[in-house]
Amino acid sequence: MFVFAAASLPAFAQAPKFDYYLLALSWSPEYCHSHASSTQCSSDKHFGFVVHGLWPEYKTGSGPEHCGNQPGLSNPSSMLDIMPDLGLIQHEWTTHGTCSGLSAEQYFGLIRKAFNSVKQPTELTGAKTQQTLSPRQVKQDFERANPEINDSEMMINCASNYLQAVEICLTKGLQPMTCPAPRDCRASSIRVPPVH
Repeated sequence: MFVFAAASLPAFAQAPKFDYYLLALSWSPEYCHSHASSTQCSSDKHFGFVVHGLWPEYKTGSGPEHCGNQPGLSNPSSMLDIMPDLGLIQHEWTTHGTCSGLSAEQYFGLIRKAFNSVKQPTELTGAKTQQTLSPRQVKQDFERANPEINDSEMMINCASNYLQAVEICLTKGLQPMTCPAPRDCRASSIRVPPVH
């Protein structure tokens, strides 16, 4: 549930020059199909959706990048349970987090709050075999698991007819909002490999 009062959010270090956040949740089984040697994909790891990033965005659908050289997390390994790659954690801070107006600790705290507020659909995470679904069906699975999120507030990202990611548009207060520049997967059906 999205239940963040404005007072509970960290204070911005400076006025952020962006309009909203895009929470990008990558489907790890698809990533591991082509990146088997990644630490995220070792045989003892069984990830479903993981955080690719929480990106400051403009209403046009792009966003600021590389806004400074502020230091990253003092303990980046604390994020490995939801962002299972140290290189990704540093990249996301350098490229996107520095544009948030937050310290690294505040920014990654916000990522964790956003991630923990989205329930992963068991129709996807619990499947034992590869599924073939329409992008609309993936959205419906998310809507059933998260009644406070509707179709216009998320986008499905695909590549080569495989599910790559689900992206959710959020206000700076982490409330779901209509995506200002929607760009959904155009495939009529996409393959969703199972979590192993």
